[in-house]
Amino acid sequence: MQVSQPARPSDPIYRRDDHLSQACKDLVSSLPSEEGWVATSFCLYQGFWFPTWLFNGVLACQNHFQAQPSDILLVTNPKSGTTWLKAILFALLNRAKYSDSDSKQCHPLLTQNPHDLVPFLEVKLYLQQENPDLTTFESPRLFATHLPYSSLPGSVRDSRCKLVYLCRNPKDMFISLWHYANKRRAEEKGQIPLPKCLDKFCRGLSPYGPYWDHVMGYHKASLEMPEQVLFLMYEELKEDPRVHVSRLADFLGCPFSDEELRDGTVEGIMRMCSFDNLSSLEVNKSGKLWTGQENQWFFRRGKVGDWVNHLSAEMADKIDQVMEEKLRDSGLNFQYK
Repeated sequence: MQVSQPARPSDPIYRRDDHLSQACKDLVSSLPSEEGWVATSFCLYQGFWFPTWLFNGVLACQNHFQAQPSDILLVTNPKSGTTWLKAILFALLNRAKYSDSDSKQCHPLLTQNPHDLVPFLEVKLYLQQENPDLTTFESPRLFATHLPYSSLPGSVRDSRCKLVYLCRNPKDMFISLWHYANKRRAEEKGQIPLPKCLDKFCRGLSPYGPYWDHVMGYHKASLEMPEQVLFLMYEELKEDPRVHVSRLADFLGCPFSDEELRDGTVEGIMRMCSFDNLSSLEVNKSGKLWTGQENQWFFRRGKVGDWVNHLSAEMADKIDQVMEEKLRDSGLNFQYK
C-alpha cells in the first residue's frame, strides 16, 4: 500500500485537513474513508462521499444556514456546468441593474469570476466561518451548493426557497472532473491514470457521489415539488438556451417581458455568459479563488460529447451499464450519449 505524503503548510487548502476542527476530525475518524482522486481523501457521510477537506464547511452549513423563502440555490454535481449556470443566474436576476449601455460596461461578470459572485455555501461561506453573517446579501439571495438533496440543511427543505439543479451526461461530467483533478494535483505527482479514476467513479467514489444518487435525489424532488425544484439538463440548455433561460426566469418569478423578448435581452445574457466571452476575460485567465484554485481551471471546453476524445468504447460502455442499472425506473434518460 502506497503511503501518501503529509500535507505541507504551503499546500492549498484542498490538499490539507489541518484546518479541520477537532469535532470534525473525531467524526471523520469514525466514518468509512477512501483514497480520493479529485480530493486527497473521501469519507462516507449520510450515504455520500464527501471530500474530507470540506467537512468543516459541510457540517457548519447543515447546522447554521437559515434559508429564506426568497433564496435561490443553484445545485450541481461538480463539473456539470456550475460556472456557466452561476453566470446565467446572476445575469438573469440582475438584468434590470445592467440594462443600459453604460451599466453594461461595468457588469460584475466582466471583472469577477462567477464563483465569487455566487458563493458556495459549504465550499466558501461556511468553510471560511462556522456561522457567517449573511445579512449583507440582497434579496433574493443567490447561493450555490454541491450537497445532495438529503444532506441539505433542514431550513432549505422546510422553506419555500427555489432550487435549480443542473444535470450533465455522466461521461462528459466524468471527463471534465478527471481533467480538473489533474490540474489540482502537485506537478511532481503527474497525471492520474484514467482507468483508475473510472473504476472509482463507477463505484460511486467521486465528490458528493455516487453520481446517480445525487442526480436521482433532485430529480425525485423536482417531480414531487415542481414549484420549488427545477431540474435542468446541461445538454438541453446548450442546445436551446433561449427556451431554457426563459424557463428559468419563469420559475424564479422574474419572467421576461414582451419587450425584453423583442429587444434581445435573452440573447444578450447568453452572449455575456457564453464560454467564449467568459473564458477570454482577464479575471478568468489570471485570477484565483480564495482556495488557491486558478480561475482558468473552470473554463476548459464546455462541449457536449467531448468524452469521445478520451474514453475507449469499453470505458464508455462501462459507464452506460452502471447508469442503466442505477437509474433504472427513475425516468432519467441520457439521450446525449
